[in-house]
Amino acid sequence: MMILTWGSNSKSVLHSLVMSVLVVVAQLWTVPLTAQQPNVGQKPPFLPTSHFAARSVIRDAELSPDGKTITFFRDGNLQTEFIVADPATGQTLRQFLLPEGFNVLSYQWAGNDRVLISALGMVRRDRYRYFLRRLFVASPRTGEVRRVIEDPFLATDANILHVAKDGTWAVIAHPHAEKETYPSVYRYDLTTGQQSAYVQPLIEGVSNWYTDDQGTVRLGIGRVKDQTEIWYRSSAQDRLTLVDRFPNDQRARRFTPVFIEAGSDLGYAFKRNGDHRQALHRFDFGNRSVVSTMAENPDWDITGAWLKDGELLGASYMDDVRRRVWFDPTMRSLYTEIKAALGGDAIQLSFNSVSDDDQRMLLWAGNASDPGVLYFLDRSTMAMRELAQLRPGLDFRQLVAPKPITYTARDGVKIAGYLTLPRGREPVGLPLIIHPHGGPYGVRDSLRYNDEVQFLANRGYAVLQPNFRGSGGYGDAFFDLGEGEIGRGMQDDLDDAMDWAVSEGIVDPQRVCVIGGSYGGYAAMWSVLRNPERYRCAASWAGVTDWDRQLKHDRRFLTRYDRRQFRDKVRGDEAFRLSSVSPARLGSQLNRPLLLAHGTRDGIVLFSQFEEMQKATRKAPTPPTTLIVHAAGHSFTRERDQQLWFDALDQFLAEHNPADQIDENGVFTPERDDAMDGFFTPLNIGSSVNDKVD
Repeated sequence: MMILTWGSNSKSVLHSLVMSVLVVVAQLWTVPLTAQQPNVGQKPPFLPTSHFAARSVIRDAELSPDGKTITFFRDGNLQTEFIVADPATGQTLRQFLLPEGFNVLSYQWAGNDRVLISALGMVRRDRYRYFLRRLFVASPRTGEVRRVIEDPFLATDANILHVAKDGTWAVIAHPHAEKETYPSVYRYDLTTGQQSAYVQPLIEGVSNWYTDDQGTVRLGIGRVKDQTEIWYRSSAQDRLTLVDRFPNDQRARRFTPVFIEAGSDLGYAFKRNGDHRQALHRFDFGNRSVVSTMAENPDWDITGAWLKDGELLGASYMDDVRRRVWFDPTMRSLYTEIKAALGGDAIQLSFNSVSDDDQRMLLWAGNASDPGVLYFLDRSTMAMRELAQLRPGLDFRQLVAPKPITYTARDGVKIAGYLTLPRGREPVGLPLIIHPHGGPYGVRDSLRYNDEVQFLANRGYAVLQPNFRGSGGYGDAFFDLGEGEIGRGMQDDLDDAMDWAVSEGIVDPQRVCVIGGSYGGYAAMWSVLRNPERYRCAASWAGVTDWDRQLKHDRRFLTRYDRRQFRDKVRGDEAFRLSSVSPARLGSQLNRPLLLAHGTRDGIVLFSQFEEMQKATRKAPTPPTTLIVHAAGHSFTRERDQQLWFDALDQFLAEHNPADQIDENGVFTPERDDAMDGFFTPLNIGSSVNDKVD
């Protein structure tokens, strides 16, 4: 599949077809993507790490409400550029930086002239560094950026509840002072940045506020001790009153608001049908009752809803991939036709952004073995054009699709996951990488493209991604199985995944490593400390090394109740010592190769976690190989950072768990295409990568 970069004049077959996708849909290229991949018996060349790390020129693209402008981010070495462009021509209209070195977390349009940007940045106060969240308003037309909330102590993310259609004002919930735990609600004038009086003063215990579609605060949900409290009013003329209280463990009474109609008690909400899966309902907020069920699935939670001006257009759920159910016939027809034109069931398709008049759209198409392409569709001219490849330069035809698997854990629990087998190698006696996801609670892997998984498979490794207990998407009972099981039952599930792969004959039990990031990084470190007899090596990016310190850090971003809930979920038994499952506390015992890597600007798992582990392992039988990436955050947004990590993994695995041949002198000699010579470049990662000063 030949695809063009934005603005290219090349005339590939697909480009010519896509340009007229809605003119004659039936004439479009409809061969599934999988049909164009080379024979699975052919071993692919080693693809450069730079191809897996390369980023699209467009990140987090959104159309303005009128569809005339597209905004997106481009990550530089130290700061993020905000780009404004014409989606029809690709012409850049303006580019500017966020102030103070802040990096973007999320953003949304406020009318056609303003954008609200939530960002995370590091500030220095006295001798200390703090990671704070800020809310900015930017003008794509003038390039002006200013802070919306002037509170210098705001450490938690402000919650945007409502934005006026013309973008002149917004309703925002956030704590007022440094030591406030719960948010109050304010109205902000986005043209001047001035804050008006309270829309809703703080109510102790209420952490989540909701407005109707006109911006009136209608609902507050909070937890006080072991009770959930519901505060509600039917209109702006009424007072908010406590209308319901029930024990936190009564899940059947919980609901999550999606939309509340002004002048009515009706709207939409997610709620469980008794003890069954979460469904999307037409909902009466006045008496907290279901009026009718709009979307449900007997096996999976409904987790997404798409509304426009109060009209429900569609809903979604996740099995192995995101599934969309369309109620609007026009959207259903459009979605079906484009999906069929671009590859049918082999393709995953999403409508990322749509103009108010539904005439202009940003579409993404790809799958688990294809990072995909971002398209711009103009229905008024019946044309679609490519905007950007998500991984420019990466030949997706050399990649391989993961497959769903299930296995039974030692206590009889069924665990789902995904297995990616390297192309061109017999699935017998392979080296294995266990790749646990981050989170860990409520997060899961699915059949979607993953840079690291594809990179490892390209190097000749089988990759297994277990959705261990506590993962999301498998129901409350499975989620609850993860409580108190960090370092214990969750880790057992990883060991049991290895045993399954060995029992199937796929894997050589002497060549198994664990690699992950965030919680997955913790699980990797813990695997070689808890069960060194099982694992040959491990690699951790931004992993937690001390749980007590991590919980102390997390306190700054959680309400009082949520702090206690998260602590109890991690610890389980009140008497359990988290130090007993913290790698830094047992680092002196490390006797397996470990690649320990971290970014110095990580605001989620602080760099001090890395430093503590490094200190604890100095006199270990096998001290870790370390990689420090200066100015990098918790996840990879800059291709430079991810390539450093991939280069480090390449060298580390080649030394400690080679997938290919080792000669009589014990030297690793990877099989590769001569044309790729020079791409596998050794990297000196003995201590740090220090090309940027933090």
